[in-house]
Amino acid sequence: MGAMSEEILRLFAPAKLTTSLRVVGRRNDGFHLIDADMVSLDFGDWLFVTEAESPVVEFVDSEGNELHLGPDNLVSRALRHVGSDVSVRIEKVIAAGAGLGGGSADAAAILHWAGHSDPVAAASLGADVAFCVVGGHARVQGIGELIEQLPFEERVFTLLTPPVMCSTPAVYRAWDDLGGPSGDNGNDLEPAALVVAPELARWRDELGDAAGIRPRLAGSGSTWFVEGDYPGEGRVVAHTSPAR
Repeated sequence: MGAMSEEILRLFAPAKLTTSLRVVGRRNDGFHLIDADMVSLDFGDWLFVTEAESPVVEFVDSEGNELHLGPDNLVSRALRHVGSDVSVRIEKVIAAGAGLGGGSADAAAILHWAGHSDPVAAASLGADVAFCVVGGHARVQGIGELIEQLPFEERVFTLLTPPVMCSTPAVYRAWDDLGGPSGDNGNDLEPAALVVAPELARWRDELGDAAGIRPRLAGSGSTWFVEGDYPGEGRVVAHTSPAR
């Protein structure tokens, strides 16, 4: 990462879980309007912020292997938004394309650190960034910029993230092509995600068999979740965490 001073701070970026999602309309610019319930979880990414002669954003996995997420990632956008030239090393725990707001959570950690907590401005970087800046438990409307804070509830969820990346734009296009169906399990995007990635059903059934509960898709996918504590291979048992 070039010459740098010692670390100046460490930021936690909690994962986001969309526990219910309804698509309620579409704006003239093509963006879909949602009515969703979201909570923050007690696991997530870590951001290590340093001063450097040559600022850079670097992503690594849990074993320290570099991840190539491109120069226009959400953290870089957030740093430009707040006018900061620091370097950031992000240790990824939240899988990309999992529907758990990993990139949004990372960007929100930068915004929160810099004191930029306006949800409309945050949503201009990415729809989920607004909630991730606030965290806790909220009803989220509009394209994600309308945040109604709700009372915190201690809840436990078991998550299973398949090795499948779901493209959010592709899922919304499929939802449109299907005629805008209402999901029968609390997530309107679930039928569309199964069209985009039919292999998701395998992991839905695996988690459902283990828990004895029908799993629900997190956002546009690819993570499945159930409420309750059902540990097992490939699963993450997570607790809700309060607002920042």
